[in-house]
Amino acid sequence: MSKDADREERIDMEVVVDAYGPEERAMGWYYYLADTISFPFTAECIVVDKRTPLELGEQVTVVQMSGEDYCEHDMYVDVSWKEKILAIPLVQLKPLDGNDESIEAIADWHYWLEQGYIF
Repeated sequence: MSKDADREERIDMEVVVDAYGPEERAMGWYYYLADTISFPFTAECIVVDKRTPLELGEQVTVVQMSGEDYCEHDMYVDVSWKEKILAIPLVQLKPLDGNDESIEAIADWHYWLEQGYIF
């Protein structure tokens, strides 16, 4: 994937601006997403992950960011699934509704991962 200069600048200046190590980058992402995404919203599973029961194309309601302790190595969100609340990696989900800021923030996270960046 080619670089997106606007997205790169936003991530550098808003997400990881003062992060000097993996833990600080993870928390920068956590708070950026938690502060920017408006919950709840509907999302579709776009990637199968053996750690979760979601199937490709399955729709869920995303209710909130998972706790900080879940997000030390990846960004997780809590979803309502079959009358349970599960922590699901955000990379598995594509928003189907929500405001522009939420959609952009999630796209920022997907972009970060697609570029091969790590905490």
